Amino acid sequence: MSANAPSPNPHHTYTERRAAAEAELAALDRVSARYANLRTLAFLVAAVVSGLIVTGRLPKTWWWGTVAAVVVYGLLAVLHHQIFRREARQRLYVTLNERGLARLGHGWHEFTERGERFASPAHLYTPDLDVFGQGSLFQLLNETATRAGEERLAAWLSAPAPVDVVQARQGAARELAPLVDFRQDLCVEARTVAKEKADPSLFIQWSEAGPALDSIRWSLPLAIILPPVTLTLFILGEVGVLPGASVWAGLAAQLAVAVATRRTLRKMDEGVEKGEQGFVRYAPIFERVEGQRFEHPLLRQLQSGLQQQGEPPVSKHFQRFSRLFSLIEFKRHQFHPLVHWLTLWDIHALFALERWRAKHGTQVRHWFEALAEMEALSCVAGLAHDRPAFAWPTLEATGPLVEAKVMGHPLLDAPVPNDVSLPGPRQALLITGSNMSGKTTLMRALGTNAVLALAGAPVSAASFRLSPLHVLTSMRVKDSLERGVSYFYAEVQRIKAVLDAARAANGQALFLLDEILLGTNTRERQLASREVLRLLLSTGASGAVTTHDLSLTSLAEETRDAHVRNVHFRDHLEAGEMVFDYKLREGVVDTTNALRVLRLAGVPVDDPEAPVS
Repeated sequence: MSANAPSPNPHHTYTERRAAAEAELAALDRVSARYANLRTLAFLVAAVVSGLIVTGRLPKTWWWGTVAAVVVYGLLAVLHHQIFRREARQRLYVTLNERGLARLGHGWHEFTERGERFASPAHLYTPDLDVFGQGSLFQLLNETATRAGEERLAAWLSAPAPVDVVQARQGAARELAPLVDFRQDLCVEARTVAKEKADPSLFIQWSEAGPALDSIRWSLPLAIILPPVTLTLFILGEVGVLPGASVWAGLAAQLAVAVATRRTLRKMDEGVEKGEQGFVRYAPIFERVEGQRFEHPLLRQLQSGLQQQGEPPVSKHFQRFSRLFSLIEFKRHQFHPLVHWLTLWDIHALFALERWRAKHGTQVRHWFEALAEMEALSCVAGLAHDRPAFAWPTLEATGPLVEAKVMGHPLLDAPVPNDVSLPGPRQALLITGSNMSGKTTLMRALGTNAVLALAGAPVSAASFRLSPLHVLTSMRVKDSLERGVSYFYAEVQRIKAVLDAARAANGQALFLLDEILLGTNTRERQLASREVLRLLLSTGASGAVTTHDLSLTSLAEETRDAHVRNVHFRDHLEAGEMVFDYKLREGVVDTTNALRVLRLAGVPVDDPEAPVS
């Protein structure tokens, strides 16, 4: 793909790049058709000339014409294969830009990679904030090309990072955001080498496994010496200097070495095959990173990690590995047993790989960690590119602190923005409002943006200030028949986990509780909810709680060493329909809509406030 200047309009960028890729693909299709026709012509020439020679209509010297036609056919086949590869790459570019357009609307919900394998019901915020699963942050952000990159992105979304790390990621992602060429090239290079996402863990495991051929190291000198000696015996036998049968002594010695080393070589070969998984073709991916010019220190640090002082770059090491691996791939050839007997081929090939592993094995993990970090940063940069209205958060050293202006939910297409302020420790918002008015969505927006901010990503807000903190939620509690746990007890367990985590964080936490303790009666719920909020605030944490129990709103006047603020959402009727504006207001809600919801759903409930006729 040709480089193009960063556009402030991501839709224009993706549309233009998709059109360029489709035009290149159409041109390649025309070239491919020409090669197909030329290959057919070369084949027909070879067949016709051969037929005419066999039938005696052409002299036998024309066999050279057949050979020439076959050679031309072979060259055309090689060139045609290169066109096929270029077509595959352009299809990937088309797909990537179509995915980019999908992310600008609701189409990203159709992406198949949702990160379910990272989901944990016990995690203290990911299940409640849609971090993984259908319609999740991971599904929106993920544009990684390796399993290691995928795991790195999931780790960032699952735990907050320190201030300096967040700031470094922000700076690196800002630089990567307009580099659409580079980010898409990484994906294309990786997806070209493997249909499924490559998992470097097995390759790293093989690289770090240590020597596997020490027990047969004695065979390497013999593998170097015996084949030339055997060849010499053969030549001397042919010229009559030695008996002709002398060569069998050398061949017998080589056969003995091959048999004695067979089990160890096979074990080594199986280990290499298991771990390789396409990484012989990873040189272009690392070469793309090595060739990009970066300014931010984090990006330059990752790039420099791919080239040790005085050493060739990592791409060269992978090219070397690829060549060595091709030597052991020869075992699939039907003549491999004979060649191995005559040259002790496998000993040379596997000892060469062993030397590569001894020299670079301890570095492989670092190489793929650097690549995974680059992939995760590219995902964050992709969000910044696709959501230019999102703001980069400001990190404060002390807290807990969260202040957001014009904040929306980052997973909604057109969220209604609100301002939220929790300016210090022991601050709480007590959110009241009718059903479906936006209480829970506001808390999820606050929590999801905090998760993005502490991963180093931009957020859905005009401005967003926060301190390093732990997000703790209790929103989607479920009972468990399998574990014999009731809904109420599941709630209690979740609240206990939130409280313990807030204490462990020394109050540097943001708690978000949605309608807690619904599994018990009204009076006990009111008493217990007050106590839970008091305990959470006593840790120094801040947060928000939604409730339908209006009696809890008196906490705003009762708390002494904490600050509880009442806020609410409301609705109103228009032409017999409920209308929500989803705007947060100060104070306590003075309307409810449960009976109206039931009646609108067709449930014939009576209104106790209706006049009696």
